[in-house]
Amino acid sequence: MRVGAFVLAAQFPGQGQGEVLHRTVRTAEVAEEAGLDSVWVAEHHFVPYGVCPSAVTLAALMLGRTRRLRVGTAVSVLPSTHPVALGEQAALLHLTSEERFTLGVGRGGPWVDLEVFGGGLDAYENRFPEDLDLLRRWLTEPRVGTAAAPGTAGEQRYGFREVAVVPRPSESLDGDGKGPEVIVACTSPASVRLAAERGLPMLLGMHCGDEDKAEMVGLWRRTARAAGHSPEAAHVSAGVCQLADRTADARETLLKAMPGWFKQGLDAHVTVDGRKRAMRDPVAYTELLCDLHPVGTPELAADRLAATSERTGITRFALLTEGSGDLAATEENLRRLGAEVVPGLG
Repeated sequence: MRVGAFVLAAQFPGQGQGEVLHRTVRTAEVAEEAGLDSVWVAEHHFVPYGVCPSAVTLAALMLGRTRRLRVGTAVSVLPSTHPVALGEQAALLHLTSEERFTLGVGRGGPWVDLEVFGGGLDAYENRFPEDLDLLRRWLTEPRVGTAAAPGTAGEQRYGFREVAVVPRPSESLDGDGKGPEVIVACTSPASVRLAAERGLPMLLGMHCGDEDKAEMVGLWRRTARAAGHSPEAAHVSAGVCQLADRTADARETLLKAMPGWFKQGLDAHVTVDGRKRAMRDPVAYTELLCDLHPVGTPELAADRLAATSERTGITRFALLTEGSGDLAATEENLRRLGAEVVPGLG
């Protein structure tokens, strides 16, 4: 079982953005010191829910600050960037970090980002599979071009002549020649099937319980097998972890801090087309996360992680440890996770 930290770069009420990003980078440094397996970096635009606008850029900094830790994006929002540009960055990090980089990608949401970056609603609703396939070609082939030539009205989102892939991710000095790992954020049966048809592992969100995740893993396995892929993959389960000597104290820490962050951060999201959004109640959502995830004593945390793994078959975890909003508390939480929970998981 592999346990890592999930970093949202959350801006809690009253905090400056520089303070938030300092805590975010320290999370990676302390995660390595604490013996955790990985750190996963989220990406958001124009909202205090998360103040990191480029997960791949922050991942590069974290890879430079660490020596052993695996760093992944959770996720890079594909409709808001060119797949080739993202592929070039992923290849660069893969080759220069001794293959410690994982590229997580997702569809994002119907947010104003689509207007700002020019993709439009079509990029979100229809083009994600096409963009994902172009990205994967860039990470596996020596030369890439699309069927639609420049200046023609092809059906593809991007049309360009064949060009060389430089640097090629397969040309690592000591690696297996396969390029960086790619995982896909999955929130619906359609996205599960999309990932499984390509044999790509899933990143499953922290709002899901074990029953939902087990169903998604089962669907992935059936679909992957039908597509000729192995039914086994190293999926990642996102969650929340807050440790204390008493479970009530761990829950209280999150219930004091997270609702204010949820309220401020989620309310700031603006849809690109004016559609109404159904928002979760911040307190109820925090309580749900406390019920679902390793929030409590180290013994309870270990039991919940082991139970989730047994019920779902998932063996990799990305755990939000910054739920207190406080740097010192986050560092202590990471150290306790590494010292008091991980050693008992195997």
